[in-house]
Amino acid sequence: MPPSRKRARRYDLVRTRTAVQAQFAHVRSAVGTLTPEQLALPTRLGAWTVRELAVHLTTAVSHVTRNLELPEPSGGPGLALDQWPFSTAGRADRIAADTEALAAERPDLDALYAEVAGRFEELVPGVGEDRLLPTRVGVMRLGDFLVTRTVELVVHTDDLNAATGLDIPYDRQALAACTRLLADALAAKAPGGSVEVRIPPFAVVQCVEGPRHTRGTPPNVVETDPLTWIRLATGRTRWSAALDAAQVGASGERADLGDLLPLLG
Repeated sequence: MPPSRKRARRYDLVRTRTAVQAQFAHVRSAVGTLTPEQLALPTRLGAWTVRELAVHLTTAVSHVTRNLELPEPSGGPGLALDQWPFSTAGRADRIAADTEALAAERPDLDALYAEVAGRFEELVPGVGEDRLLPTRVGVMRLGDFLVTRTVELVVHTDDLNAATGLDIPYDRQALAACTRLLADALAAKAPGGSVEVRIPPFAVVQCVEGPRHTRGTPPNVVETDPLTWIRLATGRTRWSAALDAAQVGASGERADLGDLLPLLG
């Protein structure tokens, strides 16, 4: 597992919690408009249909409340936030099985979304950011775990848009938190200062071993927009395809990130 960054980025708990609620509300509104024919459409997530994807999106939020209902672990957090993307590898089969079971158990999507949103509103506000949660990938602070929920929600909102042709909006703070966490994960995976990765307006990180840039224009620069970055970091878009489509600008002999992506397993 890559080393964690020495200075972890901090996120405002209230803004992150509000972003999770806002993005879930966007998804909930869109899912409520889907016809049976649309729910049966395929997605880019293997054998999942749109309905199974819609069900899985609820777990991004329900996992927060379920973990809060468990006893608080002793000790400190065991998983740094910028390590979370690497902890997702190897869980695909379990996630698929859990999603398919939940989809069979809860046929009424409106009721499921309402229950998940209500439970979050009931349990999460008022809990401090340092409350420890026993997540599936290790003990995490509530504040950090909520940031990971923005990744789940934003990434799967993009999957839902791709499958249905909808234009579900992205909450700005959710998109920002998702972008920043995945950028920090890249810096953790390939520590160094020879390449500057710019994802305006949300993130700038330096990575990759080599001569460190100190002033002026960096010799190695990668620049892209937030959604393209998220698709690259999660394997929805290949580095070479993004370059060919002019969705990424890369200058300098060290500015090829193809071997470092994707970040999520």
